[in-house]
Amino acid sequence: MKVLVTGGAGYIGSVTSLLLAESGCDVVVFDNLKNGHRSAVLPPVRLVHGDLADADLIDRVVKEEKPDCVMHFAALIAVGESVEKPDLYFYNNVGCGLNLLNAVGKNRVARFVFSSTAAVYGTPQAVPVTETAPLQPENPYGETKRFFEELLKVYARIFRFSYCILRYFNVAGAYKGLGEDHRPETHLIPRILRSVLHPGENFEVYGDDYPTKDGTCVRDYIHIYDLARAHLLALRARNEANLLYNLGSETGYTVKEVFATCEKVVGAKINYRVAARRHGDVPILVASSAKIKRELGWQPEKTLEDMVRDAWEWHKAHPRGYLD
Repeated sequence: MKVLVTGGAGYIGSVTSLLLAESGCDVVVFDNLKNGHRSAVLPPVRLVHGDLADADLIDRVVKEEKPDCVMHFAALIAVGESVEKPDLYFYNNVGCGLNLLNAVGKNRVARFVFSSTAAVYGTPQAVPVTETAPLQPENPYGETKRFFEELLKVYARIFRFSYCILRYFNVAGAYKGLGEDHRPETHLIPRILRSVLHPGENFEVYGDDYPTKDGTCVRDYIHIYDLARAHLLALRARNEANLLYNLGSETGYTVKEVFATCEKVVGAKINYRVAARRHGDVPILVASSAKIKRELGWQPEKTLEDMVRDAWEWHKAHPRGYLD
């Protein structure tokens, strides 16, 4: 089976591409390398350097490669930046995404797997969050993902392809030399670990007055390997019509609890300071992954400590990220 992976030079896309290749798939990555890394695309995965803003190019690539499935990871992902630059996020995540959907529909691709987000739920009415919870994003990033989900459903109906939407919670860890290197880095665990390796980068906790047990936000974490495995299951379930799943560990941790786990793994005290809340952050977001466990047999294998340990080993080996 051939799979075209957009954004496959990024953190999640690169690990998923490697697992797909290890499972015997012919994998082609399409990435503009603005946020991804050429060295994260490991053989036998092939890289096509291109941007989804170029409608003619993505149409030509889909036509020539003839993938059985497209996995779409390419997106801007920083909540704070999306609040400051909503126009950029709608253009990139929705506008350029339409170019991909047009290419998929025109060239009769049979299957589409979409990398969505728990941010579509906003502040949930109940925790853990199920797939039937109302969609009420509280930041432009979440809105762009919600918009694309709706567009995907329409395109799938009109062009008669099947899809799987995977709504991620927080992803961490590393796998076979592939790790997390965003610039700037906005995710919690790599930010904590970078503050150890780069003492000038003081770690900040964004708000300690939330209605939680220690005043810091509560989030669900999933290991990058467990997340990538779910994409293989979504691919193998291609004969199913249309699927929608949350992906998380079903366990919530506060920022301070994650911080304590990092100190345990690193074996040292880590300094931090409390900063103002980030606009768009919600107090508690924890997944129910019961549906994908029941229907596809997926089970997360890694703990929070596993995620931190794997991430720590990767960051120690790559203190400057993929520049090393």
